[in-house]
Amino acid sequence: MKSISILLLALAAPLAWAGEADVVDVKVECRSDCTFNVTVRHADTGWDHYADQWEILTPDRKLIAKRVLYHPHVNEQPFTRSLSGVRIPPGIDRVIVRARDKVHLYGGREMTVDLPKRK
Repeated sequence: MKSISILLLALAAPLAWAGEADVVDVKVECRSDCTFNVTVRHADTGWDHYADQWEILTPDRKLIAKRVLYHPHVNEQPFTRSLSGVRIPPGIDRVIVRARDKVHLYGGREMTVDLPKRK
């Protein structure tokens, strides 16, 4: 029984080693709506453990938009993906950007970003 427990721990360990998904850079351009270019770092190990989305939240953590990531980026770290057409609610001049991975969900490094003036 002890050897089975050790084997199960050994098989599960690589999933935990990848850690949480971190947002490492955000660039924003706004006109009437905004485009976000978000750079995420995560030690993707394959289909079972990879950064699977990033989100844009209001300062009180209400979801504004999300970008779903449909595949692992094992050999592309960190990686940047864009999301256009993001409508920011009136009165919001700062947002939080966070990433998620399939195992830990949230908990990695988030970034708070001041938005440029919208035209």
